[in-house]
Amino acid sequence: MAFNVDQGAEWSEYRLGKRFEKVKATEELAVLFEVGPGEQFIARHFVFFDKGVASQMSSSYVRSSDVKNGPIVDPINEPWPAGTRAQLATVGAVVTRIEESCNAAMPTEAEAKTLTIGPGIPVLRWTRRMLTAEGRVVEVAHPIVRRGDTTVVDFAVDVTE
Repeated sequence: MAFNVDQGAEWSEYRLGKRFEKVKATEELAVLFEVGPGEQFIARHFVFFDKGVASQMSSSYVRSSDVKNGPIVDPINEPWPAGTRAQLATVGAVVTRIEESCNAAMPTEAEAKTLTIGPGIPVLRWTRRMLTAEGRVVEVAHPIVRRGDTTVVDFAVDVTE
């Protein structure tokens, strides 16, 4: 879901800081994508502002081979209505599964500075992987960081018998 929809914010109240770069997979990124170290990725670094306040930061990685030099690699196209799943669908990568893990920790110096967090306030860090029906990982957001003192995490699980 797009950040502004997730936050209940109108586009007029929302601003996005963004920086894109080409990177090679680190060992950690290679494990998350289930590829060998050194594969080429586009790293998309974002800071999300809601009503002028930085409330989330994230780094999202997509395979260079999937997105080539298309609109996904151009920061001018961000924010993209309907978010990352819609972006990936434009290059034929249909996401059918999203896996997330989350932990709480004290912020790094950079996280505290970006999110203007005072001493003693933890952050929540997510890792998100988007996969196709074939199990191919097409996007990894690692980490997604939010202030721990103002974030509510809601879950809904539909159970069928």
